[in-house]
Amino acid sequence: MANFSKPTVPRFSVDVYQNEYLPEGGREVNAVVTVSATGGGTIGGAVGAPHLYSPGRGPAAAVAVMVDCSGSMNYPPTKLRHAREATAAAVDTLRDGVHFAVIGGTHAAAEVYPGGGRLAVASDTTRAQAKQALRRLSAGGGTAIGTWLRLADRLLSSADVTVRHGILLTDGRNEHESPEDLRAALDDCAGRFTCDARGVGTDWEVKEVTQIASALLGTADIVADPAALTADFTAMMETAMGKEVADVALRLWTPVGTTVRFVKQVAPSVEDLTDRRTEAGPRAGDYPTGSWGDESRDYHVCVEVPPAGLGQEMLAARVSLVVPRAADGTAENLGAQGLVRAVWTDDVAASTRINPQVAHYTGQAELAHVIQQGLDLRKAGDLDGATAKLGRAVQLAGVSGNADTAKLLAKVVDVVDAAAGTVRLKAKVEEADEMTLETRSTKTVRVKK
Repeated sequence: MANFSKPTVPRFSVDVYQNEYLPEGGREVNAVVTVSATGGGTIGGAVGAPHLYSPGRGPAAAVAVMVDCSGSMNYPPTKLRHAREATAAAVDTLRDGVHFAVIGGTHAAAEVYPGGGRLAVASDTTRAQAKQALRRLSAGGGTAIGTWLRLADRLLSSADVTVRHGILLTDGRNEHESPEDLRAALDDCAGRFTCDARGVGTDWEVKEVTQIASALLGTADIVADPAALTADFTAMMETAMGKEVADVALRLWTPVGTTVRFVKQVAPSVEDLTDRRTEAGPRAGDYPTGSWGDESRDYHVCVEVPPAGLGQEMLAARVSLVVPRAADGTAENLGAQGLVRAVWTDDVAASTRINPQVAHYTGQAELAHVIQQGLDLRKAGDLDGATAKLGRAVQLAGVSGNADTAKLLAKVVDVVDAAAGTVRLKAKVEEADEMTLETRSTKTVRVKK
């Protein structure tokens, strides 16, 4: 368990990487915005308000662990045992003073601990009680993940805390509620808590698990071997305990006549935030980024500006970080901003140069896209189309230095010429290898400086 000698809030910084030069008539401006949060910053304003913290223990937090207890968790029986052990390890990782609950998920959602529609407060006593309750978990019933999420939301919202987080484990498909029911639950929970989602084994649906993580701004991954759950759950909970500020939004202001084409997180994974914009005053919009600890992320911002004459320049966008306050519509500014510029020039060399960061992440976004396309085509029986897309993926992974993705691709295709993107589909592919590639396809590597 982590110990905190004093409440701390990360200090945020923003760096902008772009080629600001446009040719005559040019309108599209691209920039990569690096947002960094480093621990030990000073406390000030609403973000560091004392009531949001457990004195001596860091930011107040609440965590709900949702464990699949459907009938399939009995096949093999060791799967549920590993899930119990992993959840117990996660409970042991909770910091003293953190509010928490354990939920058992089937075609309904049950409060495993503490029960009574409430949260427990982590201590030696409550951790021991939670682990005792976990021993009583048994498998049976179906899968309706939306009900698990809604119960987690009700429990988490009962605590007056800074950070609300969920961990969700499933081993099967969401067969006992409609896709619309799950979508509605995700829509209702979005912005209320973040959630990491894991699929154990190989009988679950990748797109369902990644949809949950995407909507709730968490991570998604596969744990093909149930024996690896304990290490994964421990790591997830350690990361959750390191979050210090919740509900951070990237605020983008643009001048009159400028259109936002897209805003995407591009590192550590690709996540399109464009359609999640909420208006934040004249010509400004907020894009959710979730909870932050000591970390750094990259965002690709693309705007379209009005054309201007040679030699003119303008501020194309201003990026800042805020914590919106839903109660009164105001926002706490985190004191970091970056400027995106546009300058029109007749210098062909200047206007045609592509910024290395922008080029790198454009390729990373394409890599994630073509992997998904290739795997979908392979499942649909279009082997030629799948070969072309996955060949392009191999090429992009090599150019960008994404060695982890290249290794995953090599388990699905035989690489003939990586530089040219020439590959052959493997005749036999392990299901776990294909699911791992699909689940991790959006993970990126940082641009080489």
